[in-house]
Amino acid sequence: MVGFLALAMQELSDTALDGRSARALRTRNRVVDALLDLIDEGDLRPPAADVARRAGVSLRSVYQHFDDLETLFRVAGERHRQRFAHLEPLPDLPEELDPRVAAYVAHRVIWMEAVSPMARAAALQAPFSPGIAARQAAGRARHVETLAVAFAPELDRAEDRDGLLHGLEVAASWTAWEHLRTGTALSAEEAARVVERLLLGLLR
Repeated sequence: MVGFLALAMQELSDTALDGRSARALRTRNRVVDALLDLIDEGDLRPPAADVARRAGVSLRSVYQHFDDLETLFRVAGERHRQRFAHLEPLPDLPEELDPRVAAYVAHRVIWMEAVSPMARAAALQAPFSPGIAARQAAGRARHVETLAVAFAPELDRAEDRDGLLHGLEVAASWTAWEHLRTGTALSAEEAARVVERLLLGLLR
């Protein structure tokens, strides 16, 4: 009987722990989603109080789940990448260069437009956050790998393969896209045509 009661109490305790863990996870996710929503709306460095208000939790709860705003931004960055991971893989590209560049740019533009709010926020935060800076570097490395696949024939024939690859990365980078879209106020269609011309100029 004592053993049965002990087992029952342990099960109740485990259930309570599971319930608390589930509630903590829900709160954590609400805070992360609130930060991402505020960034998407244009608030690139929202204060913790605004994040808490949007999440419907207390300011204390934010700091209970995240040591500081850098930690929150780092977790939000991972959540953000998961949201848009389906946009990263290359589609099948044509063999001929001109339509291949056009297809690559069309694919790239969809991703860049989707991630621009978070990319702007990350650019502001990166000088103060080694974690975010590392995530940016990883993103650039993935971009270079994608370019190497998309334009393998031209890169294999290039006298300076690395130089060409670096040039392609700059031309199709989010930083260049941001300059075209906000610095020169081009539409997405106009900016895409500029990127196409840059890539073709490098690859021909």
